[in-house]
Amino acid sequence: MRISFGLPLSLLPLAFAVACASEPAAPKPAAAPLPMADLPNVSAEAILADIGRLASDEFEGRAPGSKGETLTVQYLSDQFAKAGLEPGNPDGTWVQKVPLVGLTPAPTSLEIQKDGVKKSFKPITDFVAFSKHVVGEVKLENSELVFAGYGVQAPEYNWDDFKGLDVKGKTLIVLVNDPPVPDPQNARELDAKTFGGKAMTYYGRWTYKYEKAAELGAAAVLIVHEAYSAGYPWAVVQGNAAERFNLAAPDKNLGRSKVEGWLTMEAATELLKMAGQDYQKLKALAATKAFQPVPLGMTASLGLKQAMRTVDSQNVIGKLPGADPSLTNEYVIYTAHWDHFGHCAVLDGDDICNGALDNASGTAMMLEIARKMKAIQPAPKRSILFLSVTAEEQGLLGSEYYAAYPLYPLDKTLGVVNIDGINQWGKTSDLVVVGLGASDLDDYAAAAAKEQNRTLKPDAEPEKGFYYRSDHFNFAKKGVPAFDPGGGVDYIGKPADYSQKKRDEYTNNDYHKPSDQIKADWDLSGAVDDAKLFLAIGYRVAQAEKYPQWETGNEFRSIREAALAKRK
Repeated sequence: MRISFGLPLSLLPLAFAVACASEPAAPKPAAAPLPMADLPNVSAEAILADIGRLASDEFEGRAPGSKGETLTVQYLSDQFAKAGLEPGNPDGTWVQKVPLVGLTPAPTSLEIQKDGVKKSFKPITDFVAFSKHVVGEVKLENSELVFAGYGVQAPEYNWDDFKGLDVKGKTLIVLVNDPPVPDPQNARELDAKTFGGKAMTYYGRWTYKYEKAAELGAAAVLIVHEAYSAGYPWAVVQGNAAERFNLAAPDKNLGRSKVEGWLTMEAATELLKMAGQDYQKLKALAATKAFQPVPLGMTASLGLKQAMRTVDSQNVIGKLPGADPSLTNEYVIYTAHWDHFGHCAVLDGDDICNGALDNASGTAMMLEIARKMKAIQPAPKRSILFLSVTAEEQGLLGSEYYAAYPLYPLDKTLGVVNIDGINQWGKTSDLVVVGLGASDLDDYAAAAAKEQNRTLKPDAEPEKGFYYRSDHFNFAKKGVPAFDPGGGVDYIGKPADYSQKKRDEYTNNDYHKPSDQIKADWDLSGAVDDAKLFLAIGYRVAQAEKYPQWETGNEFRSIREAALAKRK
């Protein structure tokens, strides 16, 4: 789950396409096939009961590859069956196996050398380093250091932070997020035409920076962590020093850079000062197209040993077949990740990260939506898939695996509704949608919200790139329209600052800690409203005449159009 959420909180040009790329633009949703009032009522008690079970100590924090996974998979399969669904895997089972490899890094100090002078930076304190290479030991020896700005190549923006520099075998220092380019007409504002202005594009995500570094042959890449820009504190980065799961790739991930990781801003400032450079001045230069990569005249060395284990984790999937024989091979997907961290750092004598909000709550809401979807009459024309994915906390791995090896064709998947945490503090007059305006799915949401006398609001912090931080994103990257709701922020009958206080309380006290458990003050009345709205979206898309599409200008539109064109 994202640390900041509208709920408790571009790598390419963007938009959703129609059922066939050659069809005219799909109209906005017509009259609803069923009014909200005629949809089955959602049960807060059922949601809370499922949260209580999944977040119980018996499930041991639901870590992939643990006893907790075994219990979770069985519980979800049983609940899908009780809801009247069919096993979602065409092989007749409830699961899709997801092969993972767990890597636990043990790095030495990062040794920086310049003109015979050496300086050591401490693991965990100054930097966090890991490797995706499925090998027992990785060595970075006397690798030349280069400051590469934001580490971005974006031809549509005429932007290249590398300017032809050969970085093979080198270690890159890059900045977090994408470049904050000033508006040429108003230096106090950001240029909305370049990297989305205030909103983050995929170029700003750390995953992109690691991918680009690997593509260019860099031996290592270290991202400078700034807490506000990243959207989470250094303590969250330090969590990467524990076991990390990766998909088990045939090439053992040897196409990746040897070392990937993070530097604190303080360590980066000190490192650059050693090279005779000023961090803030380089950061300012990096926000311009004229930026040139800066060889630092220093070398980096680092040893990293890794304990390894393989795990066959599982996505759990239930299917409600479509009632229309001509449309039953087309799909709407609901996603929610079932995993959490298992045992973690002890807090008040407790070491089980129960993950009640993150994401037993989203999983429980999806189960309740499945029950109610089965009860709707007339039944949905298209098939509805309920996909509970593994290893979200390890980097969205379960959804990445499904998107790479889909059980049902993605070009026949109309859209995805993702549930990552729920509103547990009462009714709201609004609903925050991360990436609002991306696709026609937002129009379905707006129509349903209006029937509840509610409004949609955009994410208040688009610069932090929350749209790229949950499981729906792996579908968006493949071109499938994806809806990423948060919770509302305008709580009915509560002070204006109530939402912010509760979000800060959760982030500071409970996020990824054993204290993420059901609280005495939880009020799921707002979650019930949200669940019914999500139910309406999926049902109405399943009944619609045409596929939803990305809006013009959205970075995923061309991907969708290409996929649909191949289907012809």
